[in-house]
Amino acid sequence: NEREPSKIPTKQNIRKALKWLVYGCQPGDSLVFHFSGHGTRQKDYNHDEVDGFDEALCPLDHETEGNIIDDEINDTIVKPLTRGTTLHAIIDACYSGTVLDLPFVCRLNKEGRYTWEDQRNPLFYKRTSGGLAFCFSACDDHQTSADTTAFTGTNVRTGAMTYSFVQTIQNERRLTYGHLLNAMRYTIGDVSKAHGASQEPQLTSSDKFDIYSKPVVL
Repeated sequence: NEREPSKIPTKQNIRKALKWLVYGCQPGDSLVFHFSGHGTRQKDYNHDEVDGFDEALCPLDHETEGNIIDDEINDTIVKPLTRGTTLHAIIDACYSGTVLDLPFVCRLNKEGRYTWEDQRNPLFYKRTSGGLAFCFSACDDHQTSADTTAFTGTNVRTGAMTYSFVQTIQNERRLTYGHLLNAMRYTIGDVSKAHGASQEPQLTSSDKFDIYSKPVVL
């Protein structure tokens, strides 16, 4: 168990960490935000969501302090990204498909063909300040994600999405976003079915691009 008070994943500590991540970002900086934990969704009251729900991360003290919703996450680590800076978020949580509120959602079918779904709302600014933001999330906004012992061969549970992401990054060279997303979906597929769940890792982005030609550089 974590004993350093500043590292316990409370709402206040996560908020501080998010602000620290982007503070003073400069051209050439590559930022990474990884969250593995509980996610949820709640009614969208400012009407900026296509599906009528805000996606949210659940800190350790969410029952008393509340969740961290996607609007706040976007304001904190997406909007401040200046030109030449890049953010990659890896979010292993339920209902996490658009938890960074990035404007473009990559819709990938089973044959590997994709289209970019434009979720921009003209009344709300959800872009960066010139930088690039990418988010790999464990599942779509209406899906749940699994913890499982299937990958470790022991009683140790691991997030299926986190495991598949790390294994693919370690084992494949010159990965493109498309190949990484497909590999993660393939790895998770059987585990997801075994749990009776529907879990398909998602990719969202601040800009549209060719996912099969752009290499992943963390």
